[in-house]
Amino acid sequence: MNAELPARRHGRPSMRAFAALLLAGLAASHPALAGNAGVATATVDKGDVAWMLTSTLLVLLMTVPGLALFYGGMVRSKNVLSVLIQVMLVFSVLVLLWVGYGYSLAFVGGNAVIGSFDKLFLRGVGIDSLADTFTATAKLPEYLFIAFQATFAGITGALIVGAFAERIRFSALMLFAVLWFSFGYLPIAHMVWGPGGYLLKLGALDFAGGTVVHVNAGVAGLVGAYFLGKRLGFGREAIKPHNVTMTFVGACLLWVGWFGFNAGSNLQADAGAALAFINTLLATAAAMVAWAMVEMFAKGKPSALGVASGAVAGLVGVTPAAGLVGPFGAIAIGAIAGVVCIWGVTGLKKMLRVDDSLDVFGVHGIGGIVGALLTGVFHAPALGGNGGEGYSIATQVAIQGLAVLITIGWIGVVSVASFLIARAVFGLRVSEEEEREGLDISCHGESAYEI
Repeated sequence: MNAELPARRHGRPSMRAFAALLLAGLAASHPALAGNAGVATATVDKGDVAWMLTSTLLVLLMTVPGLALFYGGMVRSKNVLSVLIQVMLVFSVLVLLWVGYGYSLAFVGGNAVIGSFDKLFLRGVGIDSLADTFTATAKLPEYLFIAFQATFAGITGALIVGAFAERIRFSALMLFAVLWFSFGYLPIAHMVWGPGGYLLKLGALDFAGGTVVHVNAGVAGLVGAYFLGKRLGFGREAIKPHNVTMTFVGACLLWVGWFGFNAGSNLQADAGAALAFINTLLATAAAMVAWAMVEMFAKGKPSALGVASGAVAGLVGVTPAAGLVGPFGAIAIGAIAGVVCIWGVTGLKKMLRVDDSLDVFGVHGIGGIVGALLTGVFHAPALGGNGGEGYSIATQVAIQGLAVLITIGWIGVVSVASFLIARAVFGLRVSEEEEREGLDISCHGESAYEI
């Protein structure tokens, strides 16, 4: 049994896929040619399997240890363990839910908004069942496609926790994560990537998760930051990262793991993966340089935290565009995302009057929006992208903008409802005494460092 075709994130089908389909059609109408139709037979290439296994492991590396260290270093020492635990357990819970019902509702049948219940708890999936790729004759073991997509769901939920770090009740966070995943992440994933999805049919481009992952996480985090309120002392006293080295190492691991995130989204080890790979390399470098230059002009010196944040901004910006634009388009997207995200974590943050603890909206939300819109620009063949003939930048940017607005609106409503439910059931925020003591001790009974 084949899984439903993953949403096409490329601008047009490859010549290899077209040739395979043509041969299959000829064989069906001319039996004498059937002996030559073997090339159209579905095959599983060991190189593709090896690459996708590696990519899945790289996305896991992004989350634990990458994201956990990146976030852990930015909080105060009394809260570092709480952030590590939140990242790891949110990821783990969502991976389990993905197998239970997430995969079926995101990628199996359904309508324009949500999938079906046909493969609840992986019903009907076995060692011989296959999942489609973007080439008609190339398949993957369905278990592998499920595992790869599970890591996407898991890291998206883990990203959100940084927006309200150092003050949320653990039980409330876990309930929110389950509700947000069920009613927020799954419909957006299906609309963008799933068979018959509304945004997919509309022509929205999202190669590896600009809307599904980053705009989604950024908006949910922003809503949560408003619900939780500001940390004690925010705006009146310095709240500094306790270990910038840890954050820098986490950013480096994120960069390494992101090659699996972006290039793995090609689903095959071919030239498409190579394009996404080099674009991920270049956009990140451009964003770091851009961020450092802005800091030099504004403050006279670049900071390690700024360079680390610039890396993440570039990675976020290029995610929706990775396999759809050329290398120079990737450099432009990375540089623009780096500059805009600086404003996102400084000027915009002040305008919103919100304590987004680790700048989830400022980097992931804003970077995801910038990347989604610029994908529509640099996908144009005239700018080095691989869009088809007659490609219209204005039309595609309008479609990209609609996809962003739908994601913001949908996730905003779901997040508000989810936080309201979590507040009613558990209460959202720890007590003032617990917050002053630190969540490591008050929520988990441990301390990261001996005093």
